[in-house]
Amino acid sequence: MSFLAAATTTVAETNINPGLKSIGYGLSAIGPGIGVGIVFGQGVNAIARQPELTSTIRTNMLLGFAFSEALALIGLVAPFIYTS
Repeated sequence: MSFLAAATTTVAETNINPGLKSIGYGLSAIGPGIGVGIVFGQGVNAIARQPELTSTIRTNMLLGFAFSEALALIGLVAPFIYTS
């Protein structure tokens, strides 16, 4: 049992460098950035192919954008929540 107590105190006392948090967020923002680019790129392509469905495609584009950006905002808030 003493080994378990020693391991938990070692993990609890470890502090992550604040600069690493910003690097972590920068890396986590890559995914939503790529997602937003794909959503709008394919949306413009779809509008060019079928201009009569512009309103439907635009609605779906904005919905996909909102979901992609939600991931970026979660990635921004998560380091502040889980730091001690």
